[in-house]
Amino acid sequence: MQTILGANGTIGRLLAAELTRYTSDIRLVSRNPQRVNDKDQLFPADLSQPGAVERAVEGSDVVYLTVGFDYNIKVWEKKWPSLMKDTIDACIRHNAKLVFFDNVYVYDENEIPHMTEESKVNPPSRKGAIRKEIAEMLISAVREGKLNALIARCADYYGTDSRTSLVTQLIFRNLAAGKSAQWFISSTTVHSFTYTPDAAKATALLGNTNDAYGQVWHLPTDSTKITATQFTGMIAGELKVKPHIRVMPMLIIRLLGLFIPVMKEMPEMIYQYDRDYFFDSSKFERHFGIKPTPFREGIKEMCNAYSYIGSKSAA
Repeated sequence: MQTILGANGTIGRLLAAELTRYTSDIRLVSRNPQRVNDKDQLFPADLSQPGAVERAVEGSDVVYLTVGFDYNIKVWEKKWPSLMKDTIDACIRHNAKLVFFDNVYVYDENEIPHMTEESKVNPPSRKGAIRKEIAEMLISAVREGKLNALIARCADYYGTDSRTSLVTQLIFRNLAAGKSAQWFISSTTVHSFTYTPDAAKATALLGNTNDAYGQVWHLPTDSTKITATQFTGMIAGELKVKPHIRVMPMLIIRLLGLFIPVMKEMPEMIYQYDRDYFFDSSKFERHFGIKPTPFREGIKEMCNAYSYIGSKSAA
């Protein structure tokens, strides 16, 4: 049995499809889980409730923690530590392996221009501090020999099923609507993007590879050093629209934060956009001999997928 906590999210849905390579026993856990594969076991649960994680994990061999809370620091501070503790405790009790799907918020701001699994952990943001806290909870349990777990990290992502990603919200949807794409602070610095199907496939592979445990892994990401302007140009080319991009300076971001909740959360994270942001996944690529999807190919697949979804909705 392989169980996904947070199965309705972007990665959770894609991961469920990938896990059929390894098992037919897949449990999908969320408030209102939706079947991805015919034989999926649906397990409705509010994981913030006492005992919910314990019941969801029981009987599992591998557990994937892919939960995505609202992008709000108060929510993160309240919910993430308790969820991680409950998940670790349940996995220990039921002798289940744990795969934690993480982001790059733990890294020191000076590491952002070239992030590896060995980059210094020293987050400059409150959100990063929460990610550090919960990662250290997991790592401590592993070091103490109580838990068999790994951390799979992902850069900012894009893909065929990522409606809430920055790329979709700021670039794709605006261009598709005939508007200018938007980006934070600078569109001419390097910025890595992970393709969600690659992330899901790699996460499933890691979860089913014994010698991957006890480590941090960067999920496969095209190593081409691309800027937001260039990335926008590729999307515009597929959509056959003009590649206009508008950069939001800090003043505008703060003003928008007065009216848009998610924008209120952005100022502390701007250090990830005002300099080169390069995500190095060479460790994974060397170990597994797998290359990430090139940007141009991933963008083409993303645009085709959204065009197909749009045409069906219109019909």
